[in-house]
Amino acid sequence: MLNVGDQAPDFEVLDHEGNTVRLSDYSGKTVVLWFYPRASTGG
Repeated sequence: MLNVGDQAPDFEVLDHEGNTVRLSDYSGKTVVLWFYPRASTGG
């Protein structure tokens, strides 16, 4: 679990077009992460 002010670890995910995106690709920029459940799933 991260605490306020902790540096986020680098990670990679697939974007909506299937491209790999890494947090480090946005080094020095403001990044907003938005997590939501997949369609038709509980949550």
